[in-house]
Amino acid sequence: MFLSDYHSHSLVSFDGEFPMAHMAQAAVDAGLNQLCITDHCDFLDQDGAPVRTYDWDRALSQFDEAAPLHSREGFSLRLGLELGMPHLDPAAAERICAQPRLDFVLGSVHNHSPEQGGIDFYYADYSTAAACRKALDDYFASLALLAESGFYDVLAHIIYPLRYMKPADGPVTLEGYEDRLETLLRAAIARSKGMEVNTWCGRTLADWLPLLKRYRALGGEIVTVGSDAHAPGNVGKGVSQAFDLLREAGFRYVTTFRRRKPEFVPII
Repeated sequence: MFLSDYHSHSLVSFDGEFPMAHMAQAAVDAGLNQLCITDHCDFLDQDGAPVRTYDWDRALSQFDEAAPLHSREGFSLRLGLELGMPHLDPAAAERICAQPRLDFVLGSVHNHSPEQGGIDFYYADYSTAAACRKALDDYFASLALLAESGFYDVLAHIIYPLRYMKPADGPVTLEGYEDRLETLLRAAIARSKGMEVNTWCGRTLADWLPLLKRYRALGGEIVTVGSDAHAPGNVGKGVSQAFDLLREAGFRYVTTFRRRKPEFVPII
């Protein structure tokens, strides 16, 4: 059975510590057929300050060291990027995405909008359900701009902020955000883009099923699976279960990418 992990981070990411070669070996050990390294390139840092550069030299050096070590039948390594909030600077996004060896771009939102201070969602105040709702309103407004920008191949972890929202007067769900979610999915489909099932290292699975079913009902076909691993021990976690969710939602293929071109791999 084919298994791919299209969301992982190496030491090229600000929050990564491990070489690409270690991540690739972990993917082989986990029985994966393909791993895509998608290191962070966020246009706002954790405090909300603007960033417009990416260390391609380091990324390419790491990839060139790792790929030959793991070039074997049944496994391949791909070079990706997780591009955070590219709609904030289309010219910079276009420049960064012009790297000819780039295979794949995840489009993501990790921060509040600049108008709301730009702080990373990880550090925000979620002490009340009202604070969570305010953050979600801002998140989906930014995600809508990202979806319309087209500077991505797949929308990353659409339900991302829920990871951190555990208010005392909760729980917080996406009830009431159905229309916004559908608008996002329609925008991606109209631009021949896709969505990701992000397992958060095996911690988020069942929550994806309703969204997958809606995406499929709208005609969505491009879908990737990612563990969001930042360490070798988490590579591939939850991936097999996520593939089961794809089948349950009616998908016959998972998508992989080569030089930004989608390739559809049967999963049934």
